[in-house]
Amino acid sequence: MGKRVEHRDRVIIRFAGDSGDGMQLTGDRFTTETALIGNDLATLPDFPAEIRAPAGSLPGVSGFQVHFADHDILTPGDRPDVLVAMNPAALKSNLKDLPKGGTIILNTDAFNERNLQKAAYSSNPLQDGSLSDYHVHQVALASMTVEALREIEGITPREAERSKNFFALGLMSWLFHRPIEPTLDFIEAKFGRRPEIAEANTRALRAGWNYGETSEDFAVSYEVAPAKLTPGRYRQINGNTALSYGLVAASRLSGLQLFLGAYPITPASSILEELAGMKEFGVVTFQAEDEIAAAGAALGASFGGALGVTASAGPGVVLKAETVGLAVALELPLVVVDVQRAGPSTGMPTKPEQADLLMVLFGRNSESPVPVVAAATPSQCFFAAIEAARIALTYRTPVYLLSNAYLANGSEPWLIPEIESLPDITPTFATELNDGDRFLPYERDPETLARAWAVPGTPGLEHRIGGLEKEDRTGNVSYDPDNHDLMVRLRARKVAGIAADIPALDLDDPDGDAKVLVIGWGSTYGPIAAAVRRLRSEGKKVARAHLTHLNPFPTNTGDVLRRYEKVLVPEMNLGQLALLLRAEYLVDAVSYTKVSGAPFQSAELTDAIGAML
Repeated sequence: MGKRVEHRDRVIIRFAGDSGDGMQLTGDRFTTETALIGNDLATLPDFPAEIRAPAGSLPGVSGFQVHFADHDILTPGDRPDVLVAMNPAALKSNLKDLPKGGTIILNTDAFNERNLQKAAYSSNPLQDGSLSDYHVHQVALASMTVEALREIEGITPREAERSKNFFALGLMSWLFHRPIEPTLDFIEAKFGRRPEIAEANTRALRAGWNYGETSEDFAVSYEVAPAKLTPGRYRQINGNTALSYGLVAASRLSGLQLFLGAYPITPASSILEELAGMKEFGVVTFQAEDEIAAAGAALGASFGGALGVTASAGPGVVLKAETVGLAVALELPLVVVDVQRAGPSTGMPTKPEQADLLMVLFGRNSESPVPVVAAATPSQCFFAAIEAARIALTYRTPVYLLSNAYLANGSEPWLIPEIESLPDITPTFATELNDGDRFLPYERDPETLARAWAVPGTPGLEHRIGGLEKEDRTGNVSYDPDNHDLMVRLRARKVAGIAADIPALDLDDPDGDAKVLVIGWGSTYGPIAAAVRRLRSEGKKVARAHLTHLNPFPTNTGDVLRRYEKVLVPEMNLGQLALLLRAEYLVDAVSYTKVSGAPFQSAELTDAIGAML
């Protein structure tokens, strides 16, 4: 008689262990298996900044949370239903997030005296009754893995023990009816040059599956039906990959070669890594000696007629500020990607924050306005990259594109767009004299105020560039006070005028009679939308809006804000957007902030919004 199968509409699983236990790989493979079934999903990888944190220590715990469902979901979930803990530190770090009645799968082999001391346990939680409120499955993951691999020639017991993450993956794949064939193919592709390692991981995966199938400890397995998503072709994607694809798409849509100048920095490094493998699309990547050189090279590429991009995180974006100011003065396109992380200074490199907004708006000398675009979800990073490139090319200006570590590493299903649905962003280059027998490099388009863009080497269109103030139209060096006033105002008008070329702020207020508006930007999109959805299911009325363009704001932003008696602004900073909205529109926007290095939970936003209703 087969084991009982229960159907669930959604499940949240968290894998946790040492940073060397392969939790990110395990979570990623489980996510891939889940995506192939057709569930909607969202993930939250969480790992220490150190390459190899101290084994068994609390700061060294690496986690990966995946939320999958038979319906549309918006976040990786607040609290896991199932915790897979590979050692005492993983249990202690994550138990506080597990609701009573939740399921824990423990690697009992790791609960020895030494590991208990490292995790600051005074007694063994497997024996002291402290886990009595949970459904606990004690599994000797390590020793069963070693036993399963005992006959593989060339594999030492220590190497065999390292495959325990695949044993755990096999067990969880059985428990939730995930197909393991894609992971078997992955193992062969990744470890094919080491046949003994490939065999070890394959056997460990199958051993975990078989253990679930035969063990009396697991009497029930669970099914989550595919989600009813918009028809089309999907793939699983994380934010940095989506952003990279968006930049390549922008290159093709504009007809320009993509040049990325970058210096490795967490959590932006994978953009450089991704684009470095796309030479077949004409992408050129340059790993510079520092952040300043990376930005300078990207701006030089733009001067040469390419789509110049530079990518970094907060500490690196600080160093690029002088070059961005030069791009403002030169009025050349440049996309500056800022994958934000917790700071200040080095801060917490692998943890998310969205506290660079005021820096990218004002963190340069003098009057140097720059458009700012912010991605809202991992898959939306693709479209945000195209939009940032469109603005940069159309208006001859540097543009900041804001993401953060939560979006960069988190993944979700992405409906691959039809090419025909993407905008044509082909720029116009100056190819001939524009003032009789001379070329005026700062002659402007009357609609966009963008200056002429002449590729170096175009006969007769030679012109000087540099950081000194330009004379209007000619681009000659000028110290004339009236001319400086004119140029400053022209550059500001150009950026302000972009507001007429971006979508109006979309307002989500079904009945039009809500009294409270929740407005956010960036990665707060999912938690805010989930909280609003929950409140509406309880019959409460609340409106929602989300900003993608942060400079300039959409033209109807003030009208939207003034419609509501109360405005709440959740942010992963100390109230930067709220400050801007209050200053710009004189509304009493209430700030709700979080700077813990973790994204908002929908439950905490539900409480905060509920308190205002």
